[in-house]
Amino acid sequence: MRAQMLDLGRKIIEKVLAEIEVETTGKFAEERKYKLYGYRSRKLLTLLGIVEIKRKYYYNQQEHKSRIPFDEKLGIMESSYSCGIQKVVSRVGAYMPFDTSGQQLRELTGIIIDAKTVERITKQLGTEVQRYNQGEDKRMPDRAEISKQTMYLCMDGTCVPMNKEALRGRKGKQTEEAKTREVKLGCIFTQIGVNPEGYPVREAESTTYVGGIINAETFGRQIYDESNNRRAEQARRLCIIGDGAAWIWNIAEEYFPGATQIVDLYHAREHYWNVARSFFYEGSKMLYIWTEKRKKELDEGNVSKVIKAIKGLKSKTESQRSVVEREIAYFNKHKYRMRYNYFRKNKFFVGSGVLEAGCKSVIGQRLKQSGMHWSLEGADSVIALRCCMYSNQWEDFWEKRAA
Repeated sequence: MRAQMLDLGRKIIEKVLAEIEVETTGKFAEERKYKLYGYRSRKLLTLLGIVEIKRKYYYNQQEHKSRIPFDEKLGIMESSYSCGIQKVVSRVGAYMPFDTSGQQLRELTGIIIDAKTVERITKQLGTEVQRYNQGEDKRMPDRAEISKQTMYLCMDGTCVPMNKEALRGRKGKQTEEAKTREVKLGCIFTQIGVNPEGYPVREAESTTYVGGIINAETFGRQIYDESNNRRAEQARRLCIIGDGAAWIWNIAEEYFPGATQIVDLYHAREHYWNVARSFFYEGSKMLYIWTEKRKKELDEGNVSKVIKAIKGLKSKTESQRSVVEREIAYFNKHKYRMRYNYFRKNKFFVGSGVLEAGCKSVIGQRLKQSGMHWSLEGADSVIALRCCMYSNQWEDFWEKRAA
């Protein structure tokens, strides 16, 4: 029964495609510089199986250029796969390893495509999504009135294992040769108010992601463009949340000079814990007492007290002195970004949990699986696809592609 339904579907598709071909070439024939040179036949794999189509072939003798309007209309100039096939295959390739995706496609849809083809289509569509993200006419979903909302912009980095070609000439932090490359990931979301307990609430499905294995300058422009798509300049307030990485705050100063800057509270806590572990035994009572005091002081925004407490510790080793100096410098540098009492009074988010989850779901679940080693092109393509999907822009991209 399934085979008969697919056969019927293929026949219907062939008739529909024939009508589209007539309509498309009818308009194109008005361009007199191209002369009709007969028909060209080709087979196209669709979700219902292989269909055979005949298209008019045009040639411009003066410019030595050929065109097949039908292929241009359907977006299949360099592909033997329908847009429906490309959509399904690229989505599967963005969610699961290439070497198993072909088998999954065959079991779920009956489509027979090998792993290399899945990889090639996924990379191609990822590149198209990257161009779509850079377009000025990128369409954003309608939201509540931006002028009444607080908008957040979060940035972070996470490492992805790469192949030797992508690592050539790069040094690692702890080894002579690098084994990973950093993915810079950013997200933008809006806050719609607070819950009954007084904690800020994120607007459902308001989060959009951007990212890639790119330098800070390129990423800064990328997330700035996304903020323009989200109409960040119209937001009631704009807050930037990040850890202590210098590139994050350089981007904040350059592109968002009026935004409220917030160091992720949970990241800030790690820094006084670095000091505590250097001076107190793990599990000791003093470790608990000292860190609890610092936690209270930091939650209240009293960074000066945290710094004073660190200075009050007597270093006995060079390692302890190094930790003390480093962490004091950290808290001094980011003091105005740690006004957590003020942030909470204004009902701001003080943690980057949304982006931390994004690093795991958008990047980690696909690109950091056991045994994976990515090429630069492959990683960036999959990152672009996954950012598009997790930003709820997947259907918008395909509508734009079909226009």
